[in-house]
Amino acid sequence: MPLLAFLELPEWLNYPGLEVWRFLNLAIFVTLGIIFLRSKISAALATRRDAIQKELAAAQTERETALAKLGEADSLLSRLDEDVRAVREQAQEEVIAERQRLAAQTDREIEKLKQQGQREMETAAKVARKELREYLAQRSIEVARESIQRQMRPEDDTALIRENIGDLRRTTA
Repeated sequence: MPLLAFLELPEWLNYPGLEVWRFLNLAIFVTLGIIFLRSKISAALATRRDAIQKELAAAQTERETALAKLGEADSLLSRLDEDVRAVREQAQEEVIAERQRLAAQTDREIEKLKQQGQREMETAAKVARKELREYLAQRSIEVARESIQRQMRPEDDTALIRENIGDLRRTTA
């Protein structure tokens, strides 16, 4: 039942759809709510205001930090071209140094191979000379044997055999 139901209102105030008593009820309820809850609402609003101010201060601090980081990033980006150029120059210098090192190493390897080839040629020449001497000695012996066999007569052969037998008797005696 409404608060103002005990009042008798003129008929036109109770017109269906208008019902002024409902508006009066609402006004009284809101007024009493404001009177009783004013301090709590004020405290809640003050707390909310303080929280919003703290959030704004934190947001401002975060904004300043973000701006500082952005400035740092901008400075890093501005130095990026210089850093890239420096890295390229260093890489180019390293490439040149590596080429020189490889060229020097290649020259040393070539020199080693030349010396090794020279030693192998000298060794091969010595071996060939030795083999040639052995071949010539062998051939000379063969030629001498053939020559002796052609020139030797059976009497010479018999005399040589007797002479060798005599040498053997003396050595065993």
